[in-house]
Amino acid sequence: MKKVAILTAGGDCPGLNTVIRAITRTAIKQYGLEVMGILDGYRGLVEDRTVNLTLRSVEDILDRGGTILGSSNKDNPFAFLEKKDSEPVDMSQQCIAQLRAHGVDCLFTIGGDGTLTSARDFSRMGFPVIGIPKTIDNDLNATDQTFGFNTAVTTATEAMDKLRTTAEAHHRIAVVEIMGRYAGWLTLESGIAGGASVILIPEIPYDFDKVCEAVKKNTKNGKNYTIVAVSEGSKPIGGEVVIRKLVTNSPDAVRLGGIANKLAEELEERLGIEARATVLGHIQRGGQTSPFDRVLSTKYGVEAVELAMRGQFGRMVAMIDGKISSSTLEDAVGKLKTVPVDHELIKVARMIGVSFGD
Repeated sequence: MKKVAILTAGGDCPGLNTVIRAITRTAIKQYGLEVMGILDGYRGLVEDRTVNLTLRSVEDILDRGGTILGSSNKDNPFAFLEKKDSEPVDMSQQCIAQLRAHGVDCLFTIGGDGTLTSARDFSRMGFPVIGIPKTIDNDLNATDQTFGFNTAVTTATEAMDKLRTTAEAHHRIAVVEIMGRYAGWLTLESGIAGGASVILIPEIPYDFDKVCEAVKKNTKNGKNYTIVAVSEGSKPIGGEVVIRKLVTNSPDAVRLGGIANKLAEELEERLGIEARATVLGHIQRGGQTSPFDRVLSTKYGVEAVELAMRGQFGRMVAMIDGKISSSTLEDAVGKLKTVPVDHELIKVARMIGVSFGD
């Protein structure tokens, strides 16, 4: 093996640069490999836009959010849209031909379910690929932990810490909308850490009357404010999620958003208590990478290179039972890891009086 390539795709999150740094430093320092970066995700792969990665180019990116390689969450090389209104074209063979022309012996793909699905498909075509699991939602199958999650939990928790003081001062309900379309891990952990009285997640449809009861109970017990942490993908029993808009040229066209505003309006109308909605949005994706995620991302980057050197392609680095390991890309994609309704954290939250609206 002489040369490897790195690609980051999908939504950005803290820790991407740390993985890029770890792969590059390990590849160069330990094995004398050449490292190539692919710009702007799978679009850059199709368009053959690359950059040489050196020890100097990754020197100061350990704690930096985002990705120095850029990303795209709309492009699929197996159904590529050159322009917004064009017909999808399979560009996978061209991508492989270009990688081989560059002399690339292994492609490291860093991303979530969509990114790693394309990685799996490249692997099925016989090209050496290794995946690294990234998502702030922590919903990727075949790993206990994705990098970026811990930083996002910290960001959401800090937001609730700030909202608590203003909600208490004005005796308000603070409804905080947190990312999580299908999985409520981020809302669950940050809700517990941020002292939310109500936590609403996609896995447990809520009864609005029960949410109101939780707020009334706070008032009865002398607590003059309430924090409601709600996943963007939460929905009432028998109801639907709140859709903000549709993006027709995206592999996943639905963009959620607005559940916090809807809940705040309904709570204020029903209870006569002032309610304010806060949508954290992309704040959860940005900022400095937490120490935990820096360490985890470094471990993942190092193990990815080790897998490549052992010729174990078609796999994704993973944390399993607290240890760095790997899973097949086949096992990693196609099924999201959602919160079991009997999960220990849900039991813990219920024990301290948190309502899930059920």
